[in-house]
Amino acid sequence: MKTFSAKPHEVERKWYVIDAKGKVLGQVAVEAARLLRGKHKPIFTSHVDTGDFVVVINADQVVLTGSKENAKIYTRFSGYVGGQKVETPRMVRERRPILLVERAVYGMLPKTSLGKGQYGKLKVYAGSEHPHEAQNPAEYIVR
Repeated sequence: MKTFSAKPHEVERKWYVIDAKGKVLGQVAVEAARLLRGKHKPIFTSHVDTGDFVVVINADQVVLTGSKENAKIYTRFSGYVGGQKVETPRMVRERRPILLVERAVYGMLPKTSLGKGQYGKLKVYAGSEHPHEAQNPAEYIVR
């Protein structure tokens, strides 16, 4: 018996739409990362991009549980003196609401060239409209 290893040209990619309206941010991000990596497929191979395309709509209406909306902190540092920026999810939601979902999904993907390719297949939109109807995306239900 031989171990199966998927080849990049053999992978069939599908499109999925996740509606984040009223859903918990972490649960949406877990399902999106799972679909992007291809872990839901029987041909999953860790060193080959076997994932599908994911479109997340209504990202501005995603929910954070508990007091995370005001207590959680996103930090970044420019490298210069006084260059540390600190934001809460509420501030991020006002400035750029799709960033909440993008950051959560990015944190669940590998930090390699493979992970960057998988992250490129994620499309996030604040409203319920998206320009990917031609791909006939399937509705994916997050529990």
